[in-house]
Amino acid sequence: MQTRNLIASFTLGITLAAIPVLQSHASQENTPDLYSFTGYNSTGEKISINYSTTSFIGKPSFQYKDQKQTLNFAGDEIRTVETEIGTLVTVTIKKTVTIQKTEDGDYTTFSLLIPRIKIGIGEEVKVVTNGITTFNRFSTIPQLNQQQKQIYTIINLKGTAQFVLF
Repeated sequence: MQTRNLIASFTLGITLAAIPVLQSHASQENTPDLYSFTGYNSTGEKISINYSTTSFIGKPSFQYKDQKQTLNFAGDEIRTVETEIGTLVTVTIKKTVTIQKTEDGDYTTFSLLIPRIKIGIGEEVKVVTNGITTFNRFSTIPQLNQQQKQIYTIINLKGTAQFVLF
């Protein structure tokens, strides 16, 4: 009989100890780790972006999709910079390589501006932000480098942000 009471007391103690942890964990505010956006570029093409700050393998992932291509990036292929206006997440979506060096040539990047957001576990919030497609000019001929080096196209994006436990 004492064993039953001991087991019941032990079980009740564990249950009561776990309840505050679960409640505080559920109401805790977190930074989202999963983002999904769509928008249209200047030519009317639909652009879809999926970005995860982490994954089951512990690395970020980024998917850029337009009508011509679907590009997937992971780990070091994704560059992030914290700024006053949010986090800028950048990937290289196109490279034009010259014969002389692999880093020579024009290239195009896509940058996603992530605003600061706080969210509970399992919640989803709507987000309005911008993507920036940047055409970066480069030439091995010095005279051709005497011009504006970057051309920007801003894309209005709408989507969602979530905090998901990976």
